[in-house]
Amino acid sequence: MLRRSAVVAALGPLLLATPPVLADDVRGGQQAVIETLDLAEAWRTGRGAGVLVAVLDSGVDRRHRDLAGSVRVGKDFTEGANPRGVTPRRLHGTYMASLIAGHGHGPQGKRGIIGVAPEADVLSVRVILEDEEPGFREFNSAERFENVVARGIRYAVDEGADVINMSISKELATRQERAAIRYAISKGVVLVAAAGNHGDGKIDRGFAPYSYPAAFPGVVSVGATDRRLRRAAFSNWNSSVLVSAPGVDIMGAGPGDEYWVGRGTSQATALVSGVAALIKAKYPDMSPPLVARALSTGATDRPPGGYDTATGFGVVNAARALSEAGKLAGHTETATGAEAHDPAQPLAGGDAGPVKVITRDQRQVTLYSAIAAAAGAGALASLAVIFILVRRVRRAQSSQEA
Repeated sequence: MLRRSAVVAALGPLLLATPPVLADDVRGGQQAVIETLDLAEAWRTGRGAGVLVAVLDSGVDRRHRDLAGSVRVGKDFTEGANPRGVTPRRLHGTYMASLIAGHGHGPQGKRGIIGVAPEADVLSVRVILEDEEPGFREFNSAERFENVVARGIRYAVDEGADVINMSISKELATRQERAAIRYAISKGVVLVAAAGNHGDGKIDRGFAPYSYPAAFPGVVSVGATDRRLRRAAFSNWNSSVLVSAPGVDIMGAGPGDEYWVGRGTSQATALVSGVAALIKAKYPDMSPPLVARALSTGATDRPPGGYDTATGFGVVNAARALSEAGKLAGHTETATGAEAHDPAQPLAGGDAGPVKVITRDQRQVTLYSAIAAAAGAGALASLAVIFILVRRVRRAQSSQEA
């Protein structure tokens, strides 16, 4: 049995799509997301130039034509889990990176995947193995891999990341992760994580259970919406959800110049990380709490009352978030990570053991809303599991490409 305190990724069955579609059909398949996030308007402000987004995931194919030149391959914290000589699949990480910073290809980059921040750069930090990799069980059971997420966060911060995308999940927290998140926030780095995909499964006292690193204070938690911009059936709901984004039938890139269609809070998270990158490109000194406030106050399709546990403050809108960020740009508040645990203080679980993190219940949502509106510190997080039901979309013959 796998230790639930280990970080895991859950990939669903992969279905080959027939017939193959052209790369420009891929761009057409992105139009609903582009319109929902109001990217055409947001790109009038900028496209993320100068921002580095760390993708803590299964690795990124830096040779994919829609990512070429934008990816720096960083440290592999899973090294030793797979047998020597095994090539990482890098499917999920490539997929997420393309949604964040894909720049397309062909004439004027109009074919293939366009990310939310197409001029941003990606730092690939490998902290998970995909289900099909031979070292998956070893990775999720060996003690030496227990704190790969914490180590990956600190590494990304020290490498200059402005935003960290985490489409990963575990049920137990550790003090090392909490300390790493505090470190990142203190350095002005925005952390974004997925709310998880157990919304139609295990329910605890009326809401889907929390997981980590997303349920730590200071992490922007993202839920997934369906085509009608309502909570997707699989998306977790609880009071750590801050905002939502489209998470059903999302086009993305895969290794070897392939394209994929999938669903999950992972995809929604990548889209929100892209919006955070746009904000940091325009306002590089904006603190993580204020970025979180811009994301939440700029959201559309807000639920009755302004907040609920299904979609948070609503669906992220890039243009509106940038506008809200502009209003906040004159503020001087700096995130300090004060909500994170002081490593010098003892923990009930012991120095190396799991930490029981107290999360808010329904009665605290109103207070949370007020805090977010007043100070922008509502970037609380939630689960980050990946649940992909994808079908492969082969690229067209090279004769169809420019």
